[in-house]
Amino acid sequence: MAGVKGKTEMLTVMAPAKLNLTLEVLDRRNDGFHEIRSVVQTIDLCDRIVFRPGDRITFKCHAPGWLLEESLVSRAAALLKDVSGHTEGASIDISKKIPLLSGLGGDSSDAAAILIALSRLWKLACPPGELARLASQLGSDVAFFLFGGTALMQGRGEVVSPLPPLPGMWVVLLVPDVPRSAGKTGRLYDSLKKEHYSDGQATEDLVALLTRGGDVMAENLCNAFECVAYDSFEGLGGYRQRFLEAGAGGVHLAGSGPALFSLFRDKAEAEKVYASLKKQKLEAYLAETMTTDKRMEQVTE
Repeated sequence: MAGVKGKTEMLTVMAPAKLNLTLEVLDRRNDGFHEIRSVVQTIDLCDRIVFRPGDRITFKCHAPGWLLEESLVSRAAALLKDVSGHTEGASIDISKKIPLLSGLGGDSSDAAAILIALSRLWKLACPPGELARLASQLGSDVAFFLFGGTALMQGRGEVVSPLPPLPGMWVVLLVPDVPRSAGKTGRLYDSLKKEHYSDGQATEDLVALLTRGGDVMAENLCNAFECVAYDSFEGLGGYRQRFLEAGAGGVHLAGSGPALFSLFRDKAEAEKVYASLKKQKLEAYLAETMTTDKRMEQVTE
């Protein structure tokens, strides 16, 4: 990649959360990862990241519990700088809205935003697929966030194929107050047994449904981690029950959890469930699925 000279810019990038509508684990691979099939969807619960030119790379984030050394963002910036040979830096200010370690992909989304924005800020001429190649080195689902929308993830998650967009739906999220820490996804994978693996058919069925423009229902969703998450996160079952009692028709685990979500066609119904959860002083969010990718605002200074 080569740098292209031009005016300096300030960039603001919205890094969206994601939902795994399906997440099937097919088997353990020889490289130690697991082979998966997953239909993934971005939602408009987003972190906001502001980039400004600088002599060196600096990060600022005031979210409680966020640690630079445990985030992919510094690795993403360093990797892009190393590969491109770019000599300048950037001042990067991260405003977190996506709950940490929730299964909603916030850190992976932030890392993808770093690659997207710095390649623009530094005027890098990236060959096709180069950012995707770098993203796959950072984490299994970082490549998906380069595209957003609705997509099929395969391999260990790094093989991404865009899909016809999910018809617009409302999402209510519940983030349980249960202990969680870095490495939880790996521990859940290690907890899976052979009987928890599947053949990917549920994901193929959902891809076919989306392709023909059908309605996505609760019965079309699945997540292999639900077989082990309720034993791994103490009290998670109680939160699921409270979600159902608030009026959710179906409650699903988000990624590796512990966040839970429910989909709604009707906004008023979603708002009612969301209000019920908030009334109980639970950490809940109301969001909408994203069908287009308008994540970047560019201001020339």
